[in-house]
Amino acid sequence: MLSLFLPMFVHVLLCAFLYVLLTLARAPAVWNAGGNVPALSALAARKDRISANLSNQFEWPVFFHVICLFNLFQAEITSAAMVLLAWLFIAGRIIHSAVHIALDNVRLRGLVFTINFVAVFAMWLLQVIYLCW
Repeated sequence: MLSLFLPMFVHVLLCAFLYVLLTLARAPAVWNAGGNVPALSALAARKDRISANLSNQFEWPVFFHVICLFNLFQAEITSAAMVLLAWLFIAGRIIHSAVHIALDNVRLRGLVFTINFVAVFAMWLLQVIYLCW
């Protein structure tokens, strides 16, 4: 059985990971803990990027979750194309997060976002086509 639930869950795991990362990045300043640990110091330098990326997870991905839930509760059959697009979106979100936090390459991040955007938009189009025809 093809399901959109697993890609949705993976996005939730990505968000949880980003919350943990942000907590660790803020640890030296908030709890005065781990200030001498090089890994935490490196994370602390990126806390604004991590925070911005976490905020991004509640922008366009909302449309992803809405279309997945609609499909799960309304469609009789989830198409392989819909599942493939969902996984493309999730892969793109993971890559987007890595680029945003580690590289801060705006061009690459924009390209990856475009892939994410097209994947979700295509999911919506497929659903509209399914409902209208």
